[in-house]
Amino acid sequence: MSQTDPFTRSGASRSTWIWVSVVLVTVAAAGLTVAGPLSPFRKRAGDVQSVEIVQAFPHDPAAFTQGLFWSGGALYEGTGQYGKSSLRRVDLQSGRVELAVPTDPKVFGEGIAELDGRIYQLTWENHFGLIYDRQTFQIVGSFRYAGEGWGLTTDGEQLIMSDGSSTLRFLDPRTFAVAKRVIVRGPGGTVDKLNELEFVNGEIYANVWYSDRIARISPKDGRLLGWIDCSQVYPASRRGREDVLNGIAWDPEQERLFITGKNWPKLYEIKVVPPQ
Repeated sequence: MSQTDPFTRSGASRSTWIWVSVVLVTVAAAGLTVAGPLSPFRKRAGDVQSVEIVQAFPHDPAAFTQGLFWSGGALYEGTGQYGKSSLRRVDLQSGRVELAVPTDPKVFGEGIAELDGRIYQLTWENHFGLIYDRQTFQIVGSFRYAGEGWGLTTDGEQLIMSDGSSTLRFLDPRTFAVAKRVIVRGPGGTVDKLNELEFVNGEIYANVWYSDRIARISPKDGRLLGWIDCSQVYPASRRGREDVLNGIAWDPEQERLFITGKNWPKLYEIKVVPPQ
């Protein structure tokens, strides 16, 4: 997107400047605000929140993280890539993998979520998901869906999945039929490339592929509620091009928020800072 201010282009007349000045003064007197050209990433300053690192934990740098959640005092992680995909239970303090099962080498693992003692794992291009017993990681079923699978979370009643577009699908966990769809929109239009998801205090948090920001989304209508800027947690200058932010986990009991990324050597507990 061009960052050129439309009023600084060559050819703008003096009368144009005078007209703009009058409009700005009038709007300011009315107590309103004026923004420049909008996109989903350009919003009012108060809608972008920064974060502070509370603590850093070891993370397997070979884990191509595709999904993450917290349950029963442990982290659960889904990893991707053909021939390397897996489901894991990980000890937070040490980063040690306590239990892991690989997927079929022909399957590219994606997002994971837990509901009623079962873990659901999406696949990227295979058009089906796997269902595991949470305790044993034994596969107890599967389900099918149209299109690609990217991220997965739950609101406690339904499964919520992303497919790399701006649309989120809400699935009935008994039939896997699509109960509803919402399109995520910000002031500048739709927000695409929605990836790993987490349900946090009544909101959907979503990684945006190749972005270091997390979108805060209303599950009711898909409205973009704001952004969480994580760009300073593990700066892009220290990682490879594919090593993007792609893991969000929420511990509701202790109200802890964790993030990591593909092939990151650390997993971080972060605190979202209220906008100034």
